[in-house]
Amino acid sequence: MNDEQKIKLLVVEDEPFLRDLLLMKFNSEGIEAHYTEDGEEAVKIAIEEHPDAILLDLVLPKMSGIEILEALKLNDATKMIPVIILSNNVQDDRAQQCKDKGAADILVKAHSSPSAIITKVKSIVGTKQS
Repeated sequence: MNDEQKIKLLVVEDEPFLRDLLLMKFNSEGIEAHYTEDGEEAVKIAIEEHPDAILLDLVLPKMSGIEILEALKLNDATKMIPVIILSNNVQDDRAQQCKDKGAADILVKAHSSPSAIITKVKSIVGTKQS
């Protein structure tokens, strides 16, 4: 990926403080980050915008992160987009469920700094685009 190609990221997060912090950090790193807190909107944006990756919380209003992940992986337009789960709600069974449904990786919010999240996004998008 050359320097002129910005990573396009969709952040699906309903907690305003974390979302705003991540968006600010992503944008300062040259990552074009957009967000929604609505699951139905997330699927629609993914189909229309085809981001390079999606950062997805599991606990959201209207649709759960698992439901969003399933919808993305069942749609031909979005099934190849890497989805990184970012949630505190990832006990062993939930983490395995996310992996089984096609999540590229799982990060625990409480243990992941914005810098670590950016590093993960760049590594996953880099492997996708090479």
